[in-house]
Amino acid sequence: MVSGRGVSLTLRSRELMYPGGSAQALRGAGFGLTRPRSLGPASSSPGTGPKAAAGGGTTEWSGRSWKCPSLLPCASRAQQTLLFFRTSSVKDSTFVEKMKKTGRNIVVFYGSQTGTAEEFANRLSKDAHRYGMRGMAADPEEYDLGDLSSLSEIENALAVFCMATYGEGDPTDNAQDFYDWLQETDVDLSGVKYAVFGLGNKTYEHFNAMGKYVDKRLEQLGAQRIFDLGLGDDDGNLEEDFITWREQFWPAVCEHLGVEATGEESSIRQYELVVHTDIDAAKVYVGEMGRLKSYENQKPPFDAKNPFLAVVTTNRKLNQGTERHFMHLELDISDSKIRYESGDHVAVYPANDSALVNQIGKILGADLDVIMSLNNLDEDSNKKHPFPCPTSYRTALTYYLDITNPPRTNVLYELAQYASEPSEQEQLRKMASSSGEGKELYLSWVVEARRHILAILQDYSSLRPPIDHLCELLPRLQARYYSIASSSKVHPNSVHICAVAVEYETQSGRVNKGVATSWLRAKEPSGENGRRALVPMFVRKSQFRLPFKATVPVIMVGPGTGVAPFIGFVQERAWLRQQGKEVGETLLYYGCRRSDEDYLYREELAKLHQDGALTQLNVAFSREQPQKVYVQHLLKRDREHLWKLIHDGGAHIYVCGDARNMARDVQNTFYDIVAEQGAMEHAQAVDYVKKLMTKGRYSLDVWS
Repeated sequence: MVSGRGVSLTLRSRELMYPGGSAQALRGAGFGLTRPRSLGPASSSPGTGPKAAAGGGTTEWSGRSWKCPSLLPCASRAQQTLLFFRTSSVKDSTFVEKMKKTGRNIVVFYGSQTGTAEEFANRLSKDAHRYGMRGMAADPEEYDLGDLSSLSEIENALAVFCMATYGEGDPTDNAQDFYDWLQETDVDLSGVKYAVFGLGNKTYEHFNAMGKYVDKRLEQLGAQRIFDLGLGDDDGNLEEDFITWREQFWPAVCEHLGVEATGEESSIRQYELVVHTDIDAAKVYVGEMGRLKSYENQKPPFDAKNPFLAVVTTNRKLNQGTERHFMHLELDISDSKIRYESGDHVAVYPANDSALVNQIGKILGADLDVIMSLNNLDEDSNKKHPFPCPTSYRTALTYYLDITNPPRTNVLYELAQYASEPSEQEQLRKMASSSGEGKELYLSWVVEARRHILAILQDYSSLRPPIDHLCELLPRLQARYYSIASSSKVHPNSVHICAVAVEYETQSGRVNKGVATSWLRAKEPSGENGRRALVPMFVRKSQFRLPFKATVPVIMVGPGTGVAPFIGFVQERAWLRQQGKEVGETLLYYGCRRSDEDYLYREELAKLHQDGALTQLNVAFSREQPQKVYVQHLLKRDREHLWKLIHDGGAHIYVCGDARNMARDVQNTFYDIVAEQGAMEHAQAVDYVKKLMTKGRYSLDVWS
């Protein structure tokens, strides 16, 4: 799954010297380089400074061949096993010993790609105090899960698993080792009590595959399930799914463990604020994701914790229409040692709009340039800070915290205490409750109205929380992923992005803009005084790959920005032809509204077709005629030839774009084609297409 959504760095903490650029050039690139008032003289020596846990970030893509096709799709993907790619902390040998030493009896493991499962795990861990217990949230990548069999040594011990499913039924990166262990182990887990909450999306073929697998496999190994598997659907209301499961989960825990609630849910701070009035500027984080000063001293390998600052060399509008803004960006990766293949994804770290950040500071009456740290009150926790510290509030709200998505119910509950108007406090608590009325109100007033934290502060005039507590509660700002729109065979030193700027009006009349796409749109590739637009990025390996044999036919289906990976595919096949290689048929089914509005890469595709690299260029225009025409209509038109390529020619099918409607409709179309042309019953046709997926001949790169 790829989501198209990037970092405009406004560095206010120290003079920076970037590779190949002076401080003056960096100012031109959009990096505001001024020392904060409280720091004193800027240090001239590099200094390593402390390493703070970034928190909430996730590593990217590792893989195997699936051994359990009934539960997870058979697929293989390139494995990245760089030690640096894990967390900066040393991998603990035993979480059970840690639980014994710190008096904990509940461990909540999370498999998280975007931070949501980690957030849910933290909430469950925090719940434990209401029942006279102590919990801890744990990243399975940091522990030896073979120690799970020893958990029963702790009285009233319980293991909870918040497991997100990633993409087409995959484990998240940080849960990959756990998944492999579950497949390979025959350990006896009798005596271990557990529960699982899965996070998935029903628009995907393998809904909640990881949660289902973990739940079933633990039972097979002898563990005792104390509560039913919870299945959260991000295509619906994931927050409601979670709190509904949670409100029934804890009574079941009490019954099994023989404990009672000690009181009502209360607000307990997890971090304490430390304000730094005199600190060396070289020790202050200014937007780095992991290593302090990593943006000054760029060192490979580059990954989620150590992104590369790529220079934007091209940023052009792809379409003629004015209703939407499609853009093509090129990022220079020269000298980075970053390698990619056609079909891979590029991740960019976005920055929030400075206007939104300033408004939050103004409405809370806060000095955003104060340098502070939020230190975990639990000294035994691996997560020392919610984001890299020390840093300024401005930096935290710009680079580290998500201020544009609707806040979850636990955030509203914690904030309610700061509303001086009783009616507003009551409203916030109601939306955070598990009552039917509260859930409905939260769904309509927050989720459907797309109210972010600033909008809530504006609409509730008495709600004025301390800015440090707000920063503690907000989730981490996540990287945004794009299908790479280039081939490394043709463009070895650059990565290309195709994206559409997101902008819409909410029910309350506010205009919301996509964080990354708005920021990317403003990136000027060149300017006066050697200005450089910089984008923190890294490449994530994908299983969306061209066939190993170039002679194998390929059928590509990608409306809108879904055409992005196919630009790379066709570029690569054109390059192979230039090398004198025999290349199989290459068919593209592309969809847009109108030829004069949003026909992306029109000239490039026409030339590739003319040169023979693209055997067929089939374009569906949905709004150029009375009857709407979509890619699936063109597929049905060509059903005889497509069946011949698939059944006799061993063709590979690739679908990229919207998962909710397009990908499903295209898949149903292939069911119909196979049934008709192969003289099969519908069930047989479905099985035929599913087997293509299992064999890696029907690949999806979709998002919802």
